[in-house]
Amino acid sequence: MTAILSVRNLGKTFGSIVAARDITLDVPPQQTVGIIGANGAGKTTFINMITGHLRPTSGTIRFEDRDITGRPSREITRLGVSRSFQVAQIFSSLTVFENMCAAAAIAAGNGSALTAFAPFDRPEIHASAAAAMELFGIARYRGTCAATLPQGIRKLLDIAMAVVGAPRVLLLDEPTSGISVEEKFSVMETVMSALKSRQLTVLFVEHDMEIVARFADRVLAFYDGTVIADGAPAVALADPRVQVFISGTRGERRHA
Repeated sequence: MTAILSVRNLGKTFGSIVAARDITLDVPPQQTVGIIGANGAGKTTFINMITGHLRPTSGTIRFEDRDITGRPSREITRLGVSRSFQVAQIFSSLTVFENMCAAAAIAAGNGSALTAFAPFDRPEIHASAAAAMELFGIARYRGTCAATLPQGIRKLLDIAMAVVGAPRVLLLDEPTSGISVEEKFSVMETVMSALKSRQLTVLFVEHDMEIVARFADRVLAFYDGTVIADGAPAVALADPRVQVFISGTRGERRHA
């Protein structure tokens, strides 16, 4: 199967600091990839390079056989690669519906957030916003100010805003960060069900191994700026290097 996303020999340095090195992989369409690793392992650097927030020092990135290496983030988003952030990027003073309309207007090609508010009354913007709210189960919060939303709903709103432009690839940076233990599985069920219904290819960074094991088709384990394990969750999470450097389970067993 032809890859929707291909990375070859990708690397990033900041002076003498190596943040990413020798990353080569292919992601087929509609696969859900969990990305794991300790803080500073290179996970977010990898996502930032794919989405244009960082220019790689070396290597190439291809999306749907188009070279997107080093292109501006806005251009990459327009091509069909979208993302959410660890901290929800929403307009706190606006309602849920207004946030969705702003995201839909930006995705429709109206430029920055500063110019996105003018076309709120366009019926196609309203329709896109309403459809995304229904998809992520947040339509009942339509008129609620975003600043007052529970953390789980804020996350759903943030991801819905990333999806409203109909991307083909979506990258999520710690989608369960800040969400309570009681909420994390229900929020991820909602997110993954919505994304699968849109037939999206998904890469998500996550520290919670239970979430990774349940929702990923494939796991990329990062350590020291590169991938040390790549495979099905049961295989990758059982890799001795992953257990030592990331999950800590081997050390725990040895200590016990």
